[in-house]
Amino acid sequence: MVLLLDIGNTNIKIGVVNDNKLVKTWRVASDHNKTADEFGMIFLDLLSSNGFSFDEVEGMIMSSVAPALNYTIEHMCEYYTKKRPIMVNSKLNLGIKINYLVPDELGADRILNAVAAHFLYGGPAIIIDFGSATTFGYIDDEGAFLGGAIAPGIKSSAESLTNTAAKLPRIELVRPKSVIGRTTVENMQSGIIFGFTGLVQAIVDDMRIETGNNKAKIIATGGMCELITPGAPHLVDIVDRTLSLQGLKILYDMNKKK
Repeated sequence: MVLLLDIGNTNIKIGVVNDNKLVKTWRVASDHNKTADEFGMIFLDLLSSNGFSFDEVEGMIMSSVAPALNYTIEHMCEYYTKKRPIMVNSKLNLGIKINYLVPDELGADRILNAVAAHFLYGGPAIIIDFGSATTFGYIDDEGAFLGGAIAPGIKSSAESLTNTAAKLPRIELVRPKSVIGRTTVENMQSGIIFGFTGLVQAIVDDMRIETGNNKAKIIATGGMCELITPGAPHLVDIVDRTLSLQGLKILYDMNKKK
C-alpha cells in the first residue's frame, strides 16, 4: 500500500494506492495547531475504518504548499510508519519539462496537476485548480509546463467581500438559479459564482490566443470546481477532483527506490 499526501492551505488530501489503483481518498483540515500524534490518530482511524493499517504502508509521497505543517506531517509519517515520504519538488524526475524562469518557485500542487494532466489526458491542456487560490497552468503537447496565472480563490473572495463591506452578510456558496439576484444574498452569490465563470472564460480565451492553440483541453480540479463547472459545460472538458492525487501516484512510481 502506498500513502499519498497533498497538503494544501485549507485541506490535506489523502489517498491510498493498493494493487496500483487509487482505492480510497479523504480530506482533513490543515490544522496548524494539531500535533504529529493527533494527525497520527486521525490517519489511523481513517485507515482502520477501511481495513488498512500503518503496517501495510510500503511507501509514501507528500506534496505541500503549507510549509508550517511539513515538519509535523513528516514526523507523523516517520513515527507511525517508520518510513520517510518522498517530497515533491522541481528536482524530482517529473516526466515533464518546467519552463519556469525559477523552477523552484513553482508550487508542488501545480507540478502535480501538470504531471497528471500530461500523463492522463495529454496536451496541450489548461489546468484550472479551484482551491484556496484559483490557479491556471498551461502544458503543451510535448509535455512542457509553460506557466500560467494565479487569481484569488472563490471562498477567500467571498470572505473578503463580507469583511470589507460591513452590511454584507456571510453567505453559503451555492450556484444561484439566475444571474439577476432578487435578494442581497442572491446578488452576492451571483457576483461571486458568475463572476468567477467570466474570469475563467477570459483567462482561458487569452491563453488560447497567446499560444495560438484553440484545441487545448480544459481540465478542472479542486474543492470549489463544482461551483463553476455545472454552469459552464461549454468551457470545461474534464473535471477530475483527484488530479493532484493521481499526480502523486505517477511521481511515486517514477521516483521510488527500486
